[in-house]
Amino acid sequence: MTDTHQTVSQERIYAPVADTPAGYVREDPAAHPPLHYPGYKSTALRHPREPLVYLPNTISEVTGPALGEVLPVTARDADLLAQHGGDPIGERITVSGRVFDTEGKPLRNTLVEVWQANAAGRYRHRMDRWPAPLDPNFSGAGRCLTDDEGRYRFLTLKPGPYPWGNHYNAWRPAHIHFSLLGRAFAQRLVTQMYFPGDPFFPYDPIFNSVADERARERMIARFSIHDTEPDWAAAYAFDIVLRGPAATIFEQPR
Repeated sequence: MTDTHQTVSQERIYAPVADTPAGYVREDPAAHPPLHYPGYKSTALRHPREPLVYLPNTISEVTGPALGEVLPVTARDADLLAQHGGDPIGERITVSGRVFDTEGKPLRNTLVEVWQANAAGRYRHRMDRWPAPLDPNFSGAGRCLTDDEGRYRFLTLKPGPYPWGNHYNAWRPAHIHFSLLGRAFAQRLVTQMYFPGDPFFPYDPIFNSVADERARERMIARFSIHDTEPDWAAAYAFDIVLRGPAATIFEQPR
């Protein structure tokens, strides 16, 4: 689940522009999860019942944020294991990949943020009250800027699954939330990254709200033995594509 709400339409943000390649084919809107999905009960309470209101862009939306100046990001921000005085408990992993823009070009100097449950499946949040242990050495949030090749990398723990009360015996598969800022503050998009082979996939209405099976597969990270660090951390690769036939699935604006 996520408490993040987008305030502008993803369709408007990434609508094709004049320099879009002629061969580009718009993906089926049904590939994205619907705003109201009966299996995911809380969408009935928070999905909009009226058409979205178009808000014209201003200079603050169309100019790229100078994140290096206004938002100092350090290597420690991307190391979720080193943010406290001791070592957190759990399976160490690295999550890395590249971010590509609409035309398939690497998106450099864009902010990538993550948040997740700890290894026991509990968030450090006042609303998470299920009786799994909190880890005093793990907050579960990090951020980094992509490099000139659009690459990002986080060192973290593999999150645990957790019950969420949507229906009888409801469990979320292990996942990490991703937020991408894009070229402007109004272009923030949110998605979830899952892990291969999770037994809860068939039973999770959030994961299955994405109707296209191939699109669901693009939300699952790839295990990489080549990037796994001996005696230290298993590695997962997760590329993020903002639009086009290989686009990552993002949560719809609410």
